[in-house]
Amino acid sequence: MDVKVNGTGYVVDADPDAPAVTVLRDGVGLTGTKLVCGAGVCGACTVQVDGTPMVSCLLPAAALCGREVTTVEGLSGSHPVQRAFAAHDALQCGYCTPGFVVEGAAFVDRWRAEHGDVAPSRAEIARALSGHLCRCGAYASIHTAIAAACTGAHDTEDVRPARVEAMEKITGRARYTTDVRLPGRLEGVIVRSSSPHALIRSVKAAGDTAFVDLLPADRIVRYIGQPIAAVAGRTRAEASAAASQVLVEYEELPPVLDAEAAQRPGAPLVYSTKAERKAAPSSGEGAPSLPTSWNGNVRGPSSLGWRGRTAARRVEEAKQRNDSRLVTATFSTPVQVHTALEPHSCVAHWQPDGSLDLYVSTQAVGAVAESAAEHWGLRPEQVHVVAEHVGGGFGAKTALTAEAIVAGELAKQADAPVRVVLDRSEELTVTGYRPGTRTEVSLLADENGDMAALTMDVHGDGGVAIGSMVAGLGRLVYGTGPRRLRDFDVLTNQSPGAPFRGPGGPPMAWALERSIDEMAVRLGEDPIALRRRWDGNKKRHALYDWAAALPAWTQRPAAGAQTGRFRRGIGVAAANWMYFVDGNTEVELVVDGGVVLARTTVQDMGTGIRSVIHGILRQDLGLPDDRVRVEIGRSGPRHGPTSGGSRTTPSVAPATRDAARLLRQALGVAAGSVADRLGSADGTRVVGKRKRDRRGYVTPFAMDNLSVGRGFSGAVHVTEVEVDTRLGKIRATRVWGGIAAGHIYDDRLARSQCEGSIIQGVGFALYEQRHVDPATGIVLTDNLEDYRIPGIGDTPEIEVHFHHDGWDHVTGGGVGIGELATLGVAASVGNAVRNATGWSPQDLPIRPDVLLEGIRS
Repeated sequence: MDVKVNGTGYVVDADPDAPAVTVLRDGVGLTGTKLVCGAGVCGACTVQVDGTPMVSCLLPAAALCGREVTTVEGLSGSHPVQRAFAAHDALQCGYCTPGFVVEGAAFVDRWRAEHGDVAPSRAEIARALSGHLCRCGAYASIHTAIAAACTGAHDTEDVRPARVEAMEKITGRARYTTDVRLPGRLEGVIVRSSSPHALIRSVKAAGDTAFVDLLPADRIVRYIGQPIAAVAGRTRAEASAAASQVLVEYEELPPVLDAEAAQRPGAPLVYSTKAERKAAPSSGEGAPSLPTSWNGNVRGPSSLGWRGRTAARRVEEAKQRNDSRLVTATFSTPVQVHTALEPHSCVAHWQPDGSLDLYVSTQAVGAVAESAAEHWGLRPEQVHVVAEHVGGGFGAKTALTAEAIVAGELAKQADAPVRVVLDRSEELTVTGYRPGTRTEVSLLADENGDMAALTMDVHGDGGVAIGSMVAGLGRLVYGTGPRRLRDFDVLTNQSPGAPFRGPGGPPMAWALERSIDEMAVRLGEDPIALRRRWDGNKKRHALYDWAAALPAWTQRPAAGAQTGRFRRGIGVAAANWMYFVDGNTEVELVVDGGVVLARTTVQDMGTGIRSVIHGILRQDLGLPDDRVRVEIGRSGPRHGPTSGGSRTTPSVAPATRDAARLLRQALGVAAGSVADRLGSADGTRVVGKRKRDRRGYVTPFAMDNLSVGRGFSGAVHVTEVEVDTRLGKIRATRVWGGIAAGHIYDDRLARSQCEGSIIQGVGFALYEQRHVDPATGIVLTDNLEDYRIPGIGDTPEIEVHFHHDGWDHVTGGGVGIGELATLGVAASVGNAVRNATGWSPQDLPIRPDVLLEGIRS
């Protein structure tokens, strides 16, 4: 078939009924158009057809014949929208960016033709881009960029891009794992269990296709979607057909499909032996799960309390005397799915010398390389992992996961490169999630209004995974008063949970911060003043003072005092977070052709570390942009951190600064620019290291290169909501985020991270919830229509305030922010709803039907 794309004709051998996105990506090779949802929901595959934006995943290829098609590549980086996106950092991981840019370009052209060079309203921009999703949450900057482009502010090139890879992402040139095309590549498909619990008697593949058995040693599957086998074919359709012919003989075992049923006497066991329990995956992050007892499907308690017996006794005595200063409640949070727009994917290629190339969408280039070498019995230097750009992760891509193992095994059998890309249903059902929780809280104040006791019992619902650490985080906040903190894992035949941005933090904050607000009501005290009085984090005291002075806070309405359909509420929540660092991080600088080239084994999934490295070197060495080049996203000899636990910037930035210092010494330049020395310094090489903090670390040794630093970062969020008491709809209208994390290496990128964190927190509070069929265990929300994440129309106005003091003992003076900035957001939304209506929400998400029922009662 003949198609005309970006002014050029192509002859493509394609099925006319195939989606147009497939023709553009595979037939024409224009990979800027991304396939994410396949259902017209996310907008990532948007192209212009005869000037009209259309989603190409729903457009038959035949519809392209005889029409003018413009992809993001066709805009050539010269459209004002593209320049505006680059200038205002209207992107993070960049996977959704081409779709936004193509739609935005059409909107800006149309708007300016009709209205002239004036900015549209936020509502008009949101309406125009409502068919697009950004999981990173770059919406605030997208609003700003579109408005600026409409005024003509970016008709010429006059602003440095906010991040060094911005032009690659806004033009579609950025190459993600899903875009890797190797000659002779095959496609791999995973055969997954259709049973939630069964013994697999046999697995047989038809024909001579490449085939891999993926079952564990006991041959038992414990959830729907668990990998059983994998096959390869020349195309995805051929591999899927081969997968459908794989014969699996099941011996069904009784399943337990929800947490309530799992705790009943005589419930079927998910793990029946000590060995099985020991091999259970973990939904936690960093430290291993604490040893504890098991009672059927319940593991725990794991306790991290302080004077737990005293706390329990005081709470029980308060109950007996019906003490009004005792707040007791049961809170729940749902399963929240990571929903990265680039799915888990891998391309594996075995070289003739026995080495292995893995192109992986991962947050952990170095760790994946190490795990792959161990898995296949290779020397570390024989494994080469590449993640040039990563389309989001949020904690789900920190290990050697199934798609990489499958691609490597199939490639070895087929003696050809093999690509495995999970579809959206797989991404939303089997790649991990934030476990659901049920939390029982008792919070007691004494006669002076001080915290007298806190007890938290948390039952985590992480499927077949263990490692709930929600209650344990209650040890880190509000002083050292007596507290009993107990975590339980409730095992079910559901896919395993996984670490998700601030593991355990948002559910803990939801329960505790909601309880703190209720205590403020009982004591008749300002909620910010109460927190400040109870809180021992001095760095956060400055944030309380800032929040208390906000006009929105000083003018907030009395709780439950409003009438009428629309009611405004203001809520606050605070959060503590640990400071993590990879003290073994190294950054290598090499002078190459008059350019300083920086290398380290780290990856950029939208957080901006590539730009942080570039900015430090440009500043410390006095060089223009084009004399610094950063190569990351590849495994190599220079150790770098996993992008998890908010450790990346506080690990890499100081090592970069140390490398710049060493290069100055090597070139004999004490001050000023080193540019004049580079021409005769080719081959000069230095390696900077992340120096130890002045006061050392809390942990005596690193675990998987991770150390816990001294001190806690802090956050205070103030949120304004509008509640429609007729329809039950809640809209977050404004959020103020105060962050105490010390030195900020790049203000614009840091604000972008905080804005995205806040938007994910709003999603956790109001929209996101996985639904499972209680009779079969099948995940029902396996698409982006049914699993609801925030869109641009759900974005509140956001103001971020940084407090820089208190981290002088840290090398570099600053710690991570990506997790801290989301922890208390949902709780601040809940407290704002309480302020607006007088009703106290206890379950997330705060659904319209539950809100209406609560107001009525």
